[in-house]
Amino acid sequence: MLFKSRASNRTAPTLEMLSPSRIVLATTILLADAAAAAAVLSTVALDYGTFTGQVNTTTEIVYFRGVRFADPPVGNLRFRAPVSPPTTHLGNVNASNFAATCIATTQSATTSTTSEDCLFGNIYLPITTTPTSALPVLVYFHGGGFEGGEARDFAPENIIQNSVKPLIFATFDYRLGQFGFLGGAAVHENGALNAGLLDQKAALEWVQRYICKFGGDPRRVTIWGESAGAGSTMFQLIGNGGENGHLFHQAMGDSPSLSFLPFYTDPFVEDLFTQFVGLAGCGTGSGATIMACLRAVPVNTLALAASQTLANRTSALYPFAPITDGTFIKERPVEAFRNGKFVRVPVLFGSNTNEGAHWSAGLPNPNANTSSPNATETTVYNFIAGQFATFTPASFQTAITQFYPLATYNNSFSLQGQQMYGEMRYICSAVLITGAAHNFGLPAFQYHWDNPTLSSDHGADLNAFFDGTRTFDSADQAVVNAMRGYFTSFVTSGAPVATDAISWPSAVDGTGSPRIFLHPGAVALENVTEALSARCAFWHGLAAEINT
Repeated sequence: MLFKSRASNRTAPTLEMLSPSRIVLATTILLADAAAAAAVLSTVALDYGTFTGQVNTTTEIVYFRGVRFADPPVGNLRFRAPVSPPTTHLGNVNASNFAATCIATTQSATTSTTSEDCLFGNIYLPITTTPTSALPVLVYFHGGGFEGGEARDFAPENIIQNSVKPLIFATFDYRLGQFGFLGGAAVHENGALNAGLLDQKAALEWVQRYICKFGGDPRRVTIWGESAGAGSTMFQLIGNGGENGHLFHQAMGDSPSLSFLPFYTDPFVEDLFTQFVGLAGCGTGSGATIMACLRAVPVNTLALAASQTLANRTSALYPFAPITDGTFIKERPVEAFRNGKFVRVPVLFGSNTNEGAHWSAGLPNPNANTSSPNATETTVYNFIAGQFATFTPASFQTAITQFYPLATYNNSFSLQGQQMYGEMRYICSAVLITGAAHNFGLPAFQYHWDNPTLSSDHGADLNAFFDGTRTFDSADQAVVNAMRGYFTSFVTSGAPVATDAISWPSAVDGTGSPRIFLHPGAVALENVTEALSARCAFWHGLAAEINT
């Protein structure tokens, strides 16, 4: 810990006013302060540049922001795999401020804080970290449906300050939407599919190569994310057939997104590609000609074209997303986890009670918006099929008659649709991952966030980590403290343990049970019910049909 100088309203004595013994004492204190300040790991020299971060003695964290981990993915590098580490020496870099983040698909143009040149990371260290600390590392990938979000939004204070043992926290941006997840045969032949996932992989390779310079231990890296970020950790688990085990050693995920993953030549993917390139003015010629055109047009042409493409997809939430490419994603998640084609590491995944709430209400198409006063059974089907294009009416009928009868939801099409969507995309994904880990002999921990005051909707559990200095009532504070303790101790020790909270055991069956129930005043253990297990089995049984 640093020595801290003491503030005083009195006039500081000069050396002439002090006795010789006091001069020696004062000099010793000054030298100690200087030595402590010099010991802070605030400048890190890498082989492609020297980065100086910001030291904050109040939070006791050193902030390295905007650290480039790959070459700018612009010009000829558009729609290609990232080039990492950077090939140009950057010299001395002031890493006090955030760099630009990646362009969201909804943007019609770049802004002052977004750019195509966005492959940067943020590394946060406890102020006592030294080059030889060898601290465990927590890498976070943001959510946003693979079409939005940014790494700068996830501050480290509640992670680092609430961890009993010290750890390093890092966040990385990755290409989104049309820049990171453009599919189709032309991209396959003249670029890289799932470039956004490859950006994440490059970030993890960067961590393996350089985190020791920041006082981290590359042998103790945990990956984490929420929503699409948790989907990202899931994809990194199954990436390259589950052969990326050297990149991380544990995985966590809040509400892992099991999205529609058609093959890259699927009509859905090709239609999206054709519409986008046409709006970008590049719709004629061979695949190579089209890709050359896309790499030559101004970035705002691509931004506008993608935003217009979204405007035409009135029943879809996130059409630009990961796809099955045959290389990085060789098998879709349900098949990969069943077959053991995933990185064999301990996992911690979970979900919230109302994962499916409000999604349909944002759709422009009233025929897919279950909140419409004229909603019908067909509206619910259109909502689900808008996200999983190959979902058949026959399977929908089975779902609503055997597993989601309308009467169970007070005859509300909105509630029926939200429960179907929340379980098929998020809740059952946590069951799948933790159950598979258990089935292959790995430690697996599952949670269930249920909170009537902070919300049980999708993303509400992040209140526990990224809500700044917010003060909670006593019941919620106990849940927040427990969750912070569980998650950080999993990172630092491999077992989720929290002060003044119950023990969280590893799963004992293929449903990931028991899972910890995070509810104000009732942090407890529960089993995945037989009814939920049956509904999850139904959705996972449709994996070949709905491309999950």
